[in-house]
Amino acid sequence: MAEREHLEALLQESRLFPPPPEFAARANVNSPDIYAEAARDRLAFWARQAERLHWFRKWDQVLQWDPPFAKWFVGGKLNAAYNCLDRHLDSWRRTKAAIIWEGEPGEERVLTYQDLHREVCRFANALKALGVQRGDRVTIYLPMIPELPIAMLACARIGAVHSVVFGGFSAEALRDRIRDAQARVVITADGGWRRGGVIPLKKNTDAAVAQAPSVEKVVVVRRIGDEALVAGHWTPGRDLWWHDLVRDQPETCPAEEMDAEDPLFILYTSGSTGKPKGVLHTTGGYLTQVATTTWMVLDLKDDDIYWCTADIGWVTGHSYVVYGPLALGGTTVMYEGAPDYPDRGRFWQIVQKYRVSIFYTAPTAIRSFMKWGEEWPARYDLSSLRLLGTVGEPINPEAWIWYHRHIGRERCPIVDTWWQTETGAILISPLPGVTAAKPGSATRPLPGIEAEVVDGSGEPVRPGEGGFLVITSPWPGMLRTLWGDPDRYVNTYFGKFGPTVYFTGDGAKKDPDGYIVILGRVDDVISVAGHRVGTWEVESALVDHPAVAEAAVIGRSHEVKGQAITAFVILREGYRPGPELEQELKQHVAQKIGAIARPEEIIFTADLPKTRSGKIMRRLLRDIAEGRALGDTTTLADPAVVATLKAQYEEKEAGD
Repeated sequence: MAEREHLEALLQESRLFPPPPEFAARANVNSPDIYAEAARDRLAFWARQAERLHWFRKWDQVLQWDPPFAKWFVGGKLNAAYNCLDRHLDSWRRTKAAIIWEGEPGEERVLTYQDLHREVCRFANALKALGVQRGDRVTIYLPMIPELPIAMLACARIGAVHSVVFGGFSAEALRDRIRDAQARVVITADGGWRRGGVIPLKKNTDAAVAQAPSVEKVVVVRRIGDEALVAGHWTPGRDLWWHDLVRDQPETCPAEEMDAEDPLFILYTSGSTGKPKGVLHTTGGYLTQVATTTWMVLDLKDDDIYWCTADIGWVTGHSYVVYGPLALGGTTVMYEGAPDYPDRGRFWQIVQKYRVSIFYTAPTAIRSFMKWGEEWPARYDLSSLRLLGTVGEPINPEAWIWYHRHIGRERCPIVDTWWQTETGAILISPLPGVTAAKPGSATRPLPGIEAEVVDGSGEPVRPGEGGFLVITSPWPGMLRTLWGDPDRYVNTYFGKFGPTVYFTGDGAKKDPDGYIVILGRVDDVISVAGHRVGTWEVESALVDHPAVAEAAVIGRSHEVKGQAITAFVILREGYRPGPELEQELKQHVAQKIGAIARPEEIIFTADLPKTRSGKIMRRLLRDIAEGRALGDTTTLADPAVVATLKAQYEEKEAGD
């Protein structure tokens, strides 16, 4: 088929949800004029947004663009920790809650801006005492406890580069990231809580550090307090308790004046092949964009209690748990544990308890809430909520509607946000006080962002057609390179359409209204008898059926069609799998999309293989369906799910 039809979405969504008038009246952005303002002079627009921050020295040049390498706010001097802490201390925010933390067992801790500043300074001095200098890399491998943002901000304060590794990753994954960054210090904990069990973080750290000779010191937070967790896992002289290290440290520490282009952090994201990619973000442009989008998209105000449910081990946690809200002087909620522990109402209990007003979570979580049933959120008072957000992957229209009805109670705007680890911050999203939202659509590029959907020749597609999502001009929060591998940076992101066009790797379509609908990774496309069908659209059709809580769709080899569609389906409670339901679901997809998208087979399952960030690993599903040896499973939340699915699939194939 012509490239213009590549990834063309067949689903049509016409429901529009304008901003409620009472919300728009109070919104930080409530006029569409901001788009025209940014389009008139994009660099001047971003310079105005940068004024939101404190600069020790203003920049000489807004953008220096040597495609595909960008520098923003050239010559400017600032410090990320100073912007998140010090500048709030001369106002009433000094005693305002910066972080509200709840542990999985139920402990509570509130850190005011004054408290957080003190703890960050003490740990920054402790790092200096260990010999950490400006530019050194520090790996942070912690559960969702306050010491995690404290460690990040302490690194930023003294100019060290932090590399946070998600606390659910294996020792092997941790080792690879430490070695690539050549970290001198690792910060970990004895363990972390997850669904009532303990993740042995110190044990994992020891296994990783044994093969990472750059590490000189390991700092350990006593989270669990069980001596058995460190027995046999303690190296005198190398390993130090956090509480011992900070006990006598001064409570003040000057913030280093960092260049706008000095590295702030490295965050590793899995590559489709080869080793993980060390995405490098710098200070000035990144902080400008996360602060701006927190204000513009998440509409954060001084009186909000804001909760982004992401783990800080992922970029969403960096940008929208730590740096964005703290740069604006907001109150950010942190929760350590799982959404279904001790029961499936835990998230809603937290919303009710702290009177959360802004709630930002992933479609994966929303689909789990749907599966568990509307009775769980119905038990709690969610009247404090005024804005909802989704992040991490495309959201199916029916999941959007469920979220709108049962969590937002049909009164909260929803911002469906598209961005990536590499983009640093949200690039495509509704503005909640301006944009009429459409279920399943990220709507429009934000002011100051130039995004397009193009065909294989790089030409923009017409409304209603699908293609490749690209960003056509640099933006402040963009990654600057891949750590230690600039050639891979160029080839991965600028190798398809040239050095001035960033290729996101996502397929998308422009609907007839010009809104952008994200279809998912271009790898997740099925060619059925020459027709290109996106996995997202088939999954959306399946989830549209009242029996289906979640679905994952893959293509497997077919001797006639080239590829056939296989769907793995999780049913909502109260529905039972069987041949009749299987046929009903196949017909439902055919009616929603067309006969070409009708699944060849449907596998009913209790769970799907997901990474610890909640993303479905369709690659492993393809391995199962094709009968191949399973690829890497180290990043899975539960590797046992794959083994169960494999056995189930083989049994079904044998029966057929």
